Amino acid sequence: MTDSALVESIRVVPDFPVKGIQFFDVTTLFKDPEAFKEVLDRICDIYKDKGITKVCGIESRGFIAGAAVAARLGAGFVPIRKPGKLPARVVSEKYSKEYGTDSIEIHDDAIVPGDVVLIHDDILATGGTASAAVRLVKGFSPKAVYCNFIIDITDVPRSAPIPDDVPVSAILRLSER
Repeated sequence: MTDSALVESIRVVPDFPVKGIQFFDVTTLFKDPEAFKEVLDRICDIYKDKGITKVCGIESRGFIAGAAVAARLGAGFVPIRKPGKLPARVVSEKYSKEYGTDSIEIHDDAIVPGDVVLIHDDILATGGTASAAVRLVKGFSPKAVYCNFIIDITDVPRSAPIPDDVPVSAILRLSER
């Protein structure tokens, strides 16, 4: 499947969640079995030889492909959630995004030193959520951290860039405009 076919499977919603934001809705990609399989295949091809032991999916669309990738790689899956959603003790991190501030949480026993962690989410825009996720994960002293996205929106300024020591990959690179 070509990049163009994958892009065509993604719904674009203007002015969501606020005016001026072009929202790339990957749920339409997920419902297309061929497109979803292609995305999973591409992600797994990138990370199959990295020794991934945990895949952290960022709420909520990061759970979908993240859990499937974890299963395919033989790794555990760890949800990174919005506040108040996890039942046990958590570690949290605040961050800024294009249209406000937020925080994310992870269970305080989710990762152990020596884990090789892949953080996955659907979209990389300003980098706020991903950078917060990296800070959370690095607090556990893993052996290595990687970040993967389905879409990297290339023309959005990175207000919170992912640290240089964390390799980043994206299946598609798109422009918001």
